[in-house]
Amino acid sequence: MAILDSKGRLFGKINILDLGAALVILLVLVGIFLFPGTTGSVAQVGSTTKPVEVDLVVRGLNVRDPQRLAEQGFKEGGQTNVIIRNQPHGQIPIKSIQVFRRKVLVPQPDGSIKEVDDPRESSYATDMVLTLAGNANITETGPVLGNSKVKIGTTFELEGFNYNFNASVIDVRVKDK
Repeated sequence: MAILDSKGRLFGKINILDLGAALVILLVLVGIFLFPGTTGSVAQVGSTTKPVEVDLVVRGLNVRDPQRLAEQGFKEGGQTNVIIRNQPHGQIPIKSIQVFRRKVLVPQPDGSIKEVDDPRESSYATDMVLTLAGNANITETGPVLGNSKVKIGTTFELEGFNYNFNASVIDVRVKDK
């Protein structure tokens, strides 16, 4: 009796392709259950937790009544839900909100430049700087909120009861405990 017959069966009973598929499945199961790998985020290895303050700039937020927005949940001392790089982080306290008017540079006859309020500004566009305070893991590559690194230029999505908009990080300050 031959080891492999004309139909590709071992000893006339087992198809060699079926045997190969069964071995691959068995090896995958052994790899998953016996060698599961490391757990947790790589960004958290060798890190310490410290309080951080993150300044965000919001440019041209279209809102009819900024005062009402501030009164209904988006206020100093309140909290906002934060999504960083499409990863929900949770709630972070709002330390401060600073609403400012847009400025425009106007050249003067003597060659200097003067900064004045922008007369073209829409009554519905609002610019502000927000300061959020929270705890972050400090790694050698920078602070990490949740599983996302926080650096200047990172986009945060802020969400609450009556708002959902994006803001860009302009400053990250690590505080000592």
